[in-house]
Amino acid sequence: MSLFAFLGLKNAAAIEIGAAAPTVNAIDETGQALHFSDYYSKGVTLVYFYPKADTPGCTTEACSLRDSFEGLKARGVQILGVSEDKPEAQKKFREKYHLPFVLVADADGAVAKAFGVPTFLGFAKRQSFLIKDGKIVWRDLSVSPATHVAEINKALDTLK
Repeated sequence: MSLFAFLGLKNAAAIEIGAAAPTVNAIDETGQALHFSDYYSKGVTLVYFYPKADTPGCTTEACSLRDSFEGLKARGVQILGVSEDKPEAQKKFREKYHLPFVLVADADGAVAKAFGVPTFLGFAKRQSFLIKDGKIVWRDLSVSPATHVAEINKALDTLK
């Protein structure tokens, strides 16, 4: 067993820009089935991964997206926030901070694995992907909660 496996690090190959976006299924914060392809068919989709609900960095990031939600929505963006938390934790997080977007409960890590997001001891690395027309058109493999929205807006400015 490697040291990485011993420590619980699951490292998958990062999904490349231009690749087909994973059409995974999961559950949302209410326990309802969620099909990523349903979101992709409705327009540009931001899929962002964060380590754990209601922790300082994740709260900063989520609240920044919340505060910018109307502007992103006006640009045609829908948001899916993903962590390996269970639905109950995601629901509490969404309600506590009045998050206007869907949170995905990826308790088994299948969504992170499909996107190639590394995990460590059940915590996904902070990464983001923009999907347009079913393809990955932008990714940030080292998201900073403080600049996440600005980076997303820069990426949106380059999309045709």
